[in-house]
Amino acid sequence: MPIFSTSDRNILQDLAKRVTEISALPVQQERIRLWKRHNALQPCRPMLLIFPEGSWGELAPENARRCENPTARGLEFGLRMRIYGHEHFDCDNVVQKSWLIPREWFTREDWGLEPKRIAAPSSRGAWHFDPVLHNAADLKKLRYPEVAFDELNLQKSMAEAQEAFGDILDVRHQGRAHVSYHLMAQYTRLRGLTEAMLDMYENPELIHEFMAFVVEGHKRLMRQYIERGLLELNNNDTYHNSGGNGWNDELPGKDFDGVHVEPRHMWGSAEAQEMAQVGPDQHAEFSLAYEKQLLTPFALTGYGCCEDLTRKLDLVFEHLPNIRRLSISPWADIDACAARLANHRAIVSWKPNPAHLVGTFNETAVRAYIRHTLDVCRQHNCTLEIILKDTHTCENHPERFTQWSRIAREEIEYSAK
Repeated sequence: MPIFSTSDRNILQDLAKRVTEISALPVQQERIRLWKRHNALQPCRPMLLIFPEGSWGELAPENARRCENPTARGLEFGLRMRIYGHEHFDCDNVVQKSWLIPREWFTREDWGLEPKRIAAPSSRGAWHFDPVLHNAADLKKLRYPEVAFDELNLQKSMAEAQEAFGDILDVRHQGRAHVSYHLMAQYTRLRGLTEAMLDMYENPELIHEFMAFVVEGHKRLMRQYIERGLLELNNNDTYHNSGGNGWNDELPGKDFDGVHVEPRHMWGSAEAQEMAQVGPDQHAEFSLAYEKQLLTPFALTGYGCCEDLTRKLDLVFEHLPNIRRLSISPWADIDACAARLANHRAIVSWKPNPAHLVGTFNETAVRAYIRHTLDVCRQHNCTLEIILKDTHTCENHPERFTQWSRIAREEIEYSAK
């Protein structure tokens, strides 16, 4: 019995055909070529990506979807995002005709303790930590996780996509390709953020004991992923770190046998946003020292997200191996960071301030802001990518993304002259 109505299938297949048309445009292969040069730290113009994230509900709103079945509406949303991005953003996103269903969506890793939250008073409000880890005795409640895989639901999702798209899109499931570690986030989810800050002074051994446990747990998880063949190469459009992608000809390397994927064939990453207001020495002691143990096996690595790494870049290079991409947040000093990442030491993954898309859109200010980063990175011979993200709202002005991307593209072209 069909899952979707004829009407829903027709809508989805029409959208899928449009995605296929976009994927066949010559610009897609040109973008892949540029991304490979960029990710290899070879001379290349700055690359540009736009991730509306929380604003997607305003760019492709619920009331614009035409399917009736809830699952079909979810598939429709995914297709409409690809089409909208192509038609409205002058950026370097590569549109492909594949429809991937990550196997990791259907895995569960039980660490023994479950985080709790005090709910937000509104749908987009701020929730609050509700600590479940109070002292060293609670650490005994933790357990090393085993990968539990839900094959039935994976096959259900595969069947839904195959019925929806037929042979228009290449439907397949994907192993774990995006590998990123968030150790301090694990700690604060269980302990609370305020408590974690105080622990660095009052109870540092609690953090160290927790970190040692979760690092060992992640090592065991990785062995399970390898043994069960659940890893997948990520030298493609797989999202890497907190922006950018994995297109690369260096990976998987000459020692890859074509079947058995291991971290030495992949990109890996980590971040510690919770350490944004913590000094370099404590960041190194409580985060980098443990992240190093997990990232060492990877061929190429990335680090950071929204935390300001301006005063921590040297420690990142000292602790973490094979660094190729570093997140330079809106709160970082781009001049200082560009100087430290000069001569293509690593990709400057610059995250411009998303607040420019709310309030009064000031094109002159946006242009000057982007131009400054382009100028300073050109001066220091940096490999630069511009990643607009964390845009939780555009105040129902979707055209601002189009304007912003146009300005960024114009400035990139001006900078290259």
